[in-house]
Amino acid sequence: MLYLVATPIGTLSDISLRALDTLREVDLVASEDTRKTGLLLKHYEIKKPQISFHEHNEQQAGYRIVAALEEGKSVALVSNAGTPGISDPGFSLVRRAIERGIAVTMIPGPTALIMALVLSGLPSHSFTFRGFPPRTSSKRRRFLEVDRDAPHTLIFYESPYRIKAFLEDALAVLGDRQAAIANDLTKMFESVARGSLSELLGTLDEEQIKGEYTLVIAGADQASRSAGQAT
Repeated sequence: MLYLVATPIGTLSDISLRALDTLREVDLVASEDTRKTGLLLKHYEIKKPQISFHEHNEQQAGYRIVAALEEGKSVALVSNAGTPGISDPGFSLVRRAIERGIAVTMIPGPTALIMALVLSGLPSHSFTFRGFPPRTSSKRRRFLEVDRDAPHTLIFYESPYRIKAFLEDALAVLGDRQAAIANDLTKMFESVARGSLSELLGTLDEEQIKGEYTLVIAGADQASRSAGQAT
């Protein structure tokens, strides 16, 4: 059995009892970062062999994990934080397991995109998760153009090194929509800044930018309604 195990995105006590039971019972833990997962396992006094599985070794490591599964071993897949398979190569391992007829299940838990969406105050009944945008401005703007007229709330992940550039491009392509920026979710300095894209850009100028960000931006229909109400 391949188990996809969601782990905390910040506060370690957010892990579920079922996730802990699963990590104790499996034969092998496939980790995006064995050092980070090692800290989690050590905190809960769990001793299990780990195998590194990330975007740079997913082919080779994937074969090794599938081989272990076909030998009758059980494997838990975990990401650095949150739900495996979201913005990491977990989906490729799931696909391989399915193709080989290997049973796959999931231990649900934290995911930053859902928490940020709910805390944003923007409509959550329909949304599109777009993951990490391209790194260059020209590609990023083309990436944003795809959803310019989409009515759904948009969700993105971004690094501290490109957060301001992303907001500048989003403002240029999407217009000055309502948005929210979430940072350090579940941690001591958790923050959610809300306002227009231009206001949020100003807020970032005054803060020390660090950690991974989750951005939530109003969809086209929401932006149009806000503009109509303002006039």
